[in-house]
Amino acid sequence: MSGAGPEQRPGLAIAFGAVGLLAGALLIIWAGALLAVDRPNLAPAQAVGGEQPIAAVASPLETGPQQPARKIAQDLIAPPPLEVSAIERIEPRLPLGELGLASRPETPMPDDWRETLLHRPIATTSAAFEAMGRTVAISGTLGVDPDQSCSFGEAAWPCGQRARAAFNAWLRGRALKCFVPPETDRFAIAAPCKLGKQDVGAWLVANGWAMAAPGGVYSKAEATARTAGMGIFGPPQ
Repeated sequence: MSGAGPEQRPGLAIAFGAVGLLAGALLIIWAGALLAVDRPNLAPAQAVGGEQPIAAVASPLETGPQQPARKIAQDLIAPPPLEVSAIERIEPRLPLGELGLASRPETPMPDDWRETLLHRPIATTSAAFEAMGRTVAISGTLGVDPDQSCSFGEAAWPCGQRARAAFNAWLRGRALKCFVPPETDRFAIAAPCKLGKQDVGAWLVANGWAMAAPGGVYSKAEATARTAGMGIFGPPQ
């Protein structure tokens, strides 16, 4: 270049300018090809100098149909299918307490009988008492006579006296609410009674101090007392 004379320098400048224009035109054409929307996918670049090639990212327009979501831990998230035919109905459990052994007997009472408080009752048997000039037997029960004896194994004991004493101790002179006839009729009767909210017949039979009348509402209570060895069905007390 330094050896060219003054007459050659304008020609060289024109030649270098033409080369620069050609190179610029080629760059513009190449850039336009890259920005085209329908350009073909380019193959991933090869690794250069040990570096990993950058993977080509496909646009949403170029992706095909999406694959369905894969179910993960289905047995843990959703309950297993239940076979209705495998369900087995079992008998209801026994009541947890004596209050649930029997409901109050639905005995039809005469129209003129009323629920009346009888104060200071005194037991005459294990299922009957006297109060305010009346003699009342608890309906739905069979009392134990005070002279009756019971046997448990080889031992005999006066269960009738013990049953009457247990009834008296439970009453403790409190008032019983019973359905009784009018004041003018004071004959001995059988009537349902309550001590507070407790059914008297249910308490007596469930604790083994009286038996259930045949076909009455306390049959299950007596069966439970016999199984548990309660009251007259158990050892001497």
